[in-house]
Amino acid sequence: MDFVRKMLSATLVAATAAALAGCTTAGPEAGPISAAPKGVEGSWVDAQGTGVSTFSAGRFQTVATDTGQKLSDGSYSMTGATSVEIHGTSLIRQSPIAFNCLMVSTSQLNCTSSAGQNFVLTRRG
Repeated sequence: MDFVRKMLSATLVAATAAALAGCTTAGPEAGPISAAPKGVEGSWVDAQGTGVSTFSAGRFQTVATDTGQKLSDGSYSMTGATSVEIHGTSLIRQSPIAFNCLMVSTSQLNCTSSAGQNFVLTRRG
């Protein structure tokens, strides 16, 4: 009986050690964990891939993907949990621009210009 008890104890200890070996925590050496994007902060590309808009701290700027030329800049504000209002200047046309966008997912903005034109922006990886 003593032998059986020792064998069961040894088996239990071995099983527990094996189970615990699979439970590890990532320390600082594992590298940073990327946070989920917050609101519209970050870079977005239009459906044609011609411009990249970057949103940061209430400001935005759009540049041409092929030349890097600045196309527009201005400001934005979140008007709801998933809606954003954008105001700025088209540097090409030297005219004001205004858009309302709805964030339909963390990677897609559906936008409408003040002139009623619809377009989609996709978050850039």
